[in-house]
Amino acid sequence: MRLEGGCHCGRLRVAFTTAKAPTELPLRACQCTFCRRHGALTTSDPAGEVVLTVAEIPPGGWYRFGTGMTDFWVCPRCGVYVGAYVESGGQGRAVVNTRALDARTEFTQAPAPMDYGQETREGRLERRGRVWGPARVRLQPR
Repeated sequence: MRLEGGCHCGRLRVAFTTAKAPTELPLRACQCTFCRRHGALTTSDPAGEVVLTVAEIPPGGWYRFGTGMTDFWVCPRCGVYVGAYVESGGQGRAVVNTRALDARTEFTQAPAPMDYGQETREGRLERRGRVWGPARVRLQPR
């Protein structure tokens, strides 16, 4: 199954490929202030793939906070949070904000509240490498 979506203005497009239906995927409600302020509900599939297509990397790079090792895909034009990306073990890994997917209403399961505040940097990277899906960023100039 290929789930597509993106930001409001169309500058960021995301394609999430998975063998699972939306209701079979984990739905997480991270309790950090960033995710709560964006109303994010995220999902991932370690056996799937996430491709972010952008016209250009934002000047100054993607938004980072906390440990500073993760790129948060926030559109610099319309402000929509699409997902997050990290390098783990030499490979890109990502989580997708289901609210940015066209099929967002198909995620009908109750989200699990998640609190990662006590994780070490190493623990966080290990979890993301294990739980988030393989990912890549594709530049496609307009």
